[in-house]
This record gives sequence, C-alpha cells and structure tokens, in this order.
Amino acid sequence: MAAADPSSFASPSCCLTRHLYLRCRVDFGAQALRGTATFTARAEREALRCLVLDTKDLQVFKVTVNGQDAKFVFGEKHSFKGTPLEITLPFELRRGQETIVEISFESSPKSSALQWFTPEQTSGKKHPFLFSQCQATHCRAIFPCQDTPAVKLTYYAEISVPKELVALMSANRDGEMPDPEDSSRKIYHFSQNVPIPCYLIALVVGALESRKIGPRTLVWAEKELVDKSAYEFAEAEAMLKTAEDLAGPYVWGQYDLLVLPPSFPYGGMENPCLTFVTPTLLAGDRSLSNVIAHEISHSWTGNLVTNKTWEHFWLNEGHTVYLERRIGGRLFGEQFRHFQALGGWRELQNTINTLGDKNPVTNLIPNLNEVDPDVAYSSVPYEKGFALLFYLEQLLGGPDVFIGFLKAYIQQFAYKSIVTEDWKKFLYSYFKDKVDVLDKVDWNSWFHAPGMPPVKPTYDMTLANACVALSQRWIKAKESDLGSFSSADLKEMSSHQLIEFLALLLLEDPLPVSHVKRMQQVYDFNAINNSEIRFRWLRLCIKSKWEEAIPLALKMATDQGRMKFTRPLFRDLYSFDKCRDLAVKTFLEHRASMHPVTSMLVGKDLKQDQ
Repeated sequence: MAAADPSSFASPSCCLTRHLYLRCRVDFGAQALRGTATFTARAEREALRCLVLDTKDLQVFKVTVNGQDAKFVFGEKHSFKGTPLEITLPFELRRGQETIVEISFESSPKSSALQWFTPEQTSGKKHPFLFSQCQATHCRAIFPCQDTPAVKLTYYAEISVPKELVALMSANRDGEMPDPEDSSRKIYHFSQNVPIPCYLIALVVGALESRKIGPRTLVWAEKELVDKSAYEFAEAEAMLKTAEDLAGPYVWGQYDLLVLPPSFPYGGMENPCLTFVTPTLLAGDRSLSNVIAHEISHSWTGNLVTNKTWEHFWLNEGHTVYLERRIGGRLFGEQFRHFQALGGWRELQNTINTLGDKNPVTNLIPNLNEVDPDVAYSSVPYEKGFALLFYLEQLLGGPDVFIGFLKAYIQQFAYKSIVTEDWKKFLYSYFKDKVDVLDKVDWNSWFHAPGMPPVKPTYDMTLANACVALSQRWIKAKESDLGSFSSADLKEMSSHQLIEFLALLLLEDPLPVSHVKRMQQVYDFNAINNSEIRFRWLRLCIKSKWEEAIPLALKMATDQGRMKFTRPLFRDLYSFDKCRDLAVKTFLEHRASMHPVTSMLVGKDLKQDQ
C-alpha cells in the first residue's frame, strides 16, 4: 500500500466506499444542506469493525449499518482537515463483504465547500444561489465521506430545492418531480455511473437558464449572461472532438458548461459532465477559451486518471495543461502552442519569484504533511508539470511520438488513482528502447528540488518576439524616449500577445511611474476589459506606485473573486505603503461576501488571519 493520504483521515486500505446515494434538501434560510448520505462500503481486510470518514463542520444525527443503529463518535478536530467520524459497525465484516452505511447529516452555514448568495448578490436580484467547490478537501464539509482522491465511487442523488430554481450536479440529469413533502419545492435526480473521487462531486442551485451550443453541450448561466456565454464558448465541441482524437473516447456522455457568479475562486473546475467556469472568461472575443480546453482535457487527465494524493497533483494538472496546449496547437497552429507554452514558463517564473526559489511548495512533488492543500496551491504543478512533459516530448522524438505515450498512459490507468512512481514506471516501459535517454533526465531535481526546473525546454519564438521587442523598448526607454511610443505599437498584436507583453514587464523591476502614465496615454489599457490584460496592467501600475490605479485595482480585486487575480492584486496593494491600510479596510468590508477559501487565503496574505 502506498503512503497514506496526509490530507485525509480515511483508511481506504481497511474499507472502500464504492457507491453513494445522496438525498438532501437545500435550505437557503438556514444556509444548510440536510439529508442522508448512504454508502455501499466494502471491507478490504478481515474482521472489519470500524469505518472512519472525513467530516468538517458537520452535524451527524444518526448512523445505520444495514438498517441497524451504529455507534459513532467524532475524533479530535484538526485545524484544516476537519474531524474524523469513527463509526463502529454493529457486526464484523469479512474481507470483500459489502454493507450499506446510512448517515443523517447537516452542513454548517460556514461550510468551506459552499457559497450561499442572497438574491441581491446575484445578477437577476430575485432568487438566491448556491454553488459548491470540493477540490481539494472540502467535500467533507458537505457530507461525511472518504475525502481522498485515492477512492472512487459512483453516485445517485436526489436534491430538493425551491421549485422556481434549477439544481445541477456533476452527473447526468435524470429528471425532476414535485417534492411530495412540500408543494413549494421540487426534487431533481442525478446519476453518475463513472466512478469519481469525492472532490468531483458538485452541486449548483439557482435561477439558471441554458442554451444548446453543441450536440452534447448546454451552457448554463443566469439569464443576464447566458447568451454572452453561449457565444464565448461556442468552440467547445471542436475542442472536445480534438481532445478525443488526441486522448481517446470521451466517456462522460454530456459535456455542459456552467458560468458561476464572479466570486467563483478558480478559472474553471472540471466537474464531470458539468464544467464550472468563472465569468472573467467572458472577454467577448473567445480569446480566453484555453480555460475551456483545459477543463475539457481533465475529462481524461484528472477525472479518468487521478492523482492518488494531492502531493501528486502535477499528474492531474501537468498532463491537463499539456493536452490543453495540444488542443490549442491543433486549432490555432503549432506556433501558438509554443507561444502558450512560453507564457506558461513566464507564469512559473513569476510564481517562483513570489514564493521564493527555496520554498518547498515549489517542488513538483511537495510534502503535504500538516500542509493545507489550499495554502500550497499555485501554478507550480501546472507549469512545472507541463515543462517536464514538454521537455520529455522534445527528448523522445517530438509531439507525434509523445501523444502516443499519453494515449497509452490514459488507457493504462483509466478509472484508477496513481502516484508519480506509477507514471514513471509506465514511461520507462513505453519507451523501453529509449531508456538511455530517460536515464539522462535529472529526475530528482525535477521532482524534489524547489525553484525553476533544472532544464528549460526549447520554444519557437515567432509569436513571442514582438512582445519581447516592445517590452525591451519600454524597459530601456529614458524619459526623453517616451514620445517615441504610439498606439501603432499594438496594431499587429493579438490579445494573447498583449498579455505576454505585460507579463514580461512584470518579471522586471518596476517601471518609473512616468512610463506607466505614458503607457496609459498611448495604449489606453484602462479601457480594456479582458480580465487577463487588465489584471497584469493594474499590477504593473501598482508596482510602479501610480496612485491613480489604486481605486481601479481595488475594484478589480473585489468585483470578482478568481484567486489568480484577487490574491496578487491585494498583495501588491498591501505592499504599496500608500494604500496598505485601504487594502486591509477594503478586504475587511468585503470579507463576508467573499468565497470562504478566498477569504481565508487573502486574510493570510494581508496578515488578517482570524
């Protein structure tokens, strides 16, 4: 048995939950989910008498095993892991024997997995809204479960909600019916027949509408955003087809997209059958659709082949970024793939500058013993993981050769949870004629050393050269040169290239404030609403200590809650002495309406931990 999951109390080596039947009522008044979680559990050893589940801020009222009352007790509460629930079985189980464990529970209004919105906080202003975000370790804050990615289960759910609202889950929609116990409510049915880890269980409830954008795709959003979203994500089917060609058949049936309120903490979340995305992707020109390609790719890497613990998160994310960029290469050309890959290397440089190149969380495989996965989260598993795969692609014979490996890897480990050693053994067996090449890789540094990777892959610079040239002009410009810049500088540049231009400037020492003022004069970046451009532009202004940018940066940090944007903006504002107090004051004013994980992490960044 591989090392246990440091982020969970569950013992899958003793007992495995194989199926979940979830029945619950969504109570907007109490901001709670109340109901029963019924597991089919299988003993993995002889004479099993107990089952330990993860919980966090839950009430548990009753536990039965095969219909008999079972004794249960909560263990000691841990600062971020929650509290183990220890269930004593009323009889002994033999190895391989299955039993039905039913738990009556209620979630807390302060559940770290759920964000509840009053009607005033929604676009439509008429109805409340709820969404869940379970990755990495928050499913335990909805219902008791074996909250480790080492365990996969199928599920069936019945969710009672006010009848004017729609409920959706990471599953197939199986119809709806009036709630027999309450005529003001209805019950939605869901089934997920592909086994998934608990972190992929997801629920949303709100006044949602849908538009069909492909043969297997609806886009869901509040009425105010649904048409804009349908336009933005129209490439989804082309991306799905490309992904199937690269990675193998799509096994999940439906691929729907859901656009969440602005406080959603991530760019996207690959919930099976129903990808969750941030509204900050709605640029109006489909230029941020790489996030959709990323979430689609997770249907293979992450959701089919899953990291066994969060220490091996790079297996999920590095491979998914690799597939995402292969899709981009197919749809927009190989130069574009290299351009995106180089942008990822810059993103990694930026992250390592922020975290420090000796920081152990910058290891590709970090030690998460007593480390909260939310605190360790960064671009490292994504971009260091991608860089390793891109480097191996170049070492082993190019993109066509390497995609053969990726397809075989997915086939080999589909429906399983694995660690890096499993991946590496399979790599060596697939490329058994190239073992001498593989042995030259500095595996220890790639996996276990902090900071930037030991080797930088080769990148085609065609699309990056214009960004490098313009950023160098600004870096080298003296006051007397500022007149040489004009709006014509950007005439030939795509929004992707503008993002890269600003990213390059952010890796350098801050520009003099005269330079950013001139940049605004000639390029009018303040008028651009593309979130990726605006985010980097405002960071550049705050780092250069341009006071006029303070209200704009505070507005962006609070109008949306995607942590990729909100955390660095707040950190930069906090580092600017002129507005430190205002940054803290603004955070404290908005804290109550922020997502629980965002609020916790920004609180740490601003030294306001409660």
